[in-house]
This record gives sequence, structure tokens and C-alpha cells, in this order.
Amino acid sequence: MRFYYKILIYTTSFFVLFGCNKQKSDQNEKCIIKNSLASTIVSISDKNYYLPTSTTEEIVEHEFYTLSYSERHEQAEWVAYELKKNQLSHSNLERPYFIDDPQVETGSASWKNYKHSGYDKGHLCPAADRRFSRKAFYETFYTSNISPQLNDFNAGIWNNLEQKTRYWAAKYDGVYVVTGGVLTNNLNTIGKENVSVPRFFYKILLDNSRGEYKVIAFLLPHEPSEKPLNTFVVPIDKIEKMTGINFFPNLPDNIENRLEKSADYKDWSF
Repeated sequence: MRFYYKILIYTTSFFVLFGCNKQKSDQNEKCIIKNSLASTIVSISDKNYYLPTSTTEEIVEHEFYTLSYSERHEQAEWVAYELKKNQLSHSNLERPYFIDDPQVETGSASWKNYKHSGYDKGHLCPAADRRFSRKAFYETFYTSNISPQLNDFNAGIWNNLEQKTRYWAAKYDGVYVVTGGVLTNNLNTIGKENVSVPRFFYKILLDNSRGEYKVIAFLLPHEPSEKPLNTFVVPIDKIEKMTGINFFPNLPDNIENRLEKSADYKDWSF
């Protein structure tokens, strides 16, 4: 798949360069950059193109989201999905019980690890993002899609970020989301299966609705906070260094590097 896209990109770039050479030198560069960027835009619905790398090699593809499971930490190192504008729904579906994920080969941790732990079963792909169908909603209650979260964090700043994500999905007609806890050595654990408690959580959003890519990444300490969300914006590079994950490996290197080093959020409406 990646090889195919690179052939398409390089072929398109050749014709862009041929056309641009007829213009003045100062205009050539602008033409090349603009058209090369446009030639690499891939529909967000092509979810496999935007998947991060997996440090565990245990990728689980559900119908409405994909995850990389870490047996060592008994949770997903990332969950990735598209949130479309037409998927936003206020349907009042009955919450089911959490169940083990049947597609995790090593077995996902039981919900019982959370009992009397002092931590919420914090969704990574929020149930509220999947209210458009009962099946999609129920998929979010696999235990592979939860991580231990303090209630004041889960119901506070993390919930604020989830709501803001839905706001952007409506405003930009869909966004691609990658989210998870930062899983490192020497984390506290809960339950008999030693489910790790992350010290940080991240959420990365990608949009290409206007014919060009833009991203925004958040890194939140696992603690209650009243700070504005924009104070938690960081370059994707910082999250990659903390996690060992490459978040958009299929993008051409020049575009990937530009997106991942920036912490500019001016193109995102707060």
C-alpha cells in the first residue's frame, strides 16, 4: 500500500515540476510546494493509510476503530479511528457491561482489575463518539479500549478534550483521531493482571478537509486540571519520543516532518 502511494506521489510531482518550470524561479518553488501537497492528500476514510506503527505487533482491527494492544501494559498503546460529522449523534443508548476483547490474541485484561482500584475505566475511543449505531457503541466497551483514569481527570479535562474533538469533527466535516496513554517503564499498576496506570495521556487529530493537512496534538498529565486545552498542545515529535510510536509513517517524509515538529494551533478553532 505504501509503495503504491509513493509511486502516485512521485509521478504527480514530475508533472507538477514540468509545469512549474515555465514560470519564474520565485514562483516555481511555491507551485511545487502547493501542488506536491495537494497530490498527497488521501481520504481520511482510508484508515489504513493513517495508522501509526505498533511497538507490540499486535494490531486489532474492529469495524469502527483499530488498536495496537500492549500485553505488557494490558491496554492499547493507541486507538485510531475516523470521526465523521454524520456520525455525531445524541442517541441515548443503554450502556452495556465491559467485556474482554475477543480479537486480542494474548487476551485483554478483565474489567475486574479496575474494581476498588480508585480508577475509572477510561475510554480511549469514547462511547459518545460511536452513538450512531448500537454495534459501534458496544465495540467501545471492549476492555482493550480502556485505561485506568482518575475520575476527576476522566470527567474533567479529558472529557473536555473529547467534547472539543467532536466539535472539530462537526466543524471540519470529520477528523482522524489517534489516542492512548503513554506507556513507559515503572508505572504503577492495578489488579491481578497488573494493568499499567499512565502518567500522561495523548490525543492527536488530523484534518484534510480543506485540501491540505493540518494536525494538533495534546499531551495531558494524568491529573485534574482547570487549564485551557491549548496549554497542552505539543509537537507530535514529543509524543513520538515518549512512546516510540511513529504516528503517520505513510505520509511523505517532508510533509510528515513539517506536521510533526509544529505545535502551532492557529488553524484550529478553540
